[in-house]
Amino acid sequence: MNPYLPYKKPRFVIIDYKADDEILNYLRKMNIEPIKTIRCVDLQEPVDGHPDMVIFPVDFETFIVAPNVYDYYKNVLEDKGIKVIKGGKTLCRNYPEDIAYNVARIGRYAVHNTKHTDQVLKYYLEEAGVEFIHVNQGYSKCSTAPVSETKALTSDVLIHEKLKSYNIDCMYIDPKVVYLKGYDHGFIGGCAGKISEKIFLSTGKILDENILCSLKQFIHTAGYIYEEASKRQIIDLGSLIPII
Repeated sequence: MNPYLPYKKPRFVIIDYKADDEILNYLRKMNIEPIKTIRCVDLQEPVDGHPDMVIFPVDFETFIVAPNVYDYYKNVLEDKGIKVIKGGKTLCRNYPEDIAYNVARIGRYAVHNTKHTDQVLKYYLEEAGVEFIHVNQGYSKCSTAPVSETKALTSDVLIHEKLKSYNIDCMYIDPKVVYLKGYDHGFIGGCAGKISEKIFLSTGKILDENILCSLKQFIHTAGYIYEEASKRQIIDLGSLIPII
């Protein structure tokens, strides 16, 4: 199963250390305990706390973690039942040396620029029978949010086209609606995802009413409730990684 699609309410969620109190309190009200990331000093400041830059969940119990921050997550996660495996690629500041773990999972597919995928991560996915789809976009998880095993959101035009060619029902979301301090915009994959068996969560509000209306309809067709964790503009926090 896709670990970004929890089949029940998680016990914990890994979230960017920069997440504000409104979002953290939303999670706590759901009885989900936030686990804040540690800053990865080797990444650029706007994304140095993004979980999806340094962690890839192979399944609900096995996480691949960049060597840069491996010790921290091993200490934090192993007593929560997570097997933490050190990845092979040490991340560096500039693209494409920062994208090795930013892989999107949709159904039985892994979507990434496979020229730069971490080899440890790739080994474990291929052992699990997951097929890779190559795209030029290195920030594949940032750009893509699985909605179900057959539905996804993406802020990348070429990923949108590629997923539809694999018979995945995919909705394109203009990245300009997503806030990310330090950049012109963020991406939908970093700020939206399934947070329980029933709820699809965004980190905040999409201010474009037409896009919001279409998104809600798309989420509802998957059988989920759409909720917002804050009243502020939707913000890219580098995905929420659930621990069930």
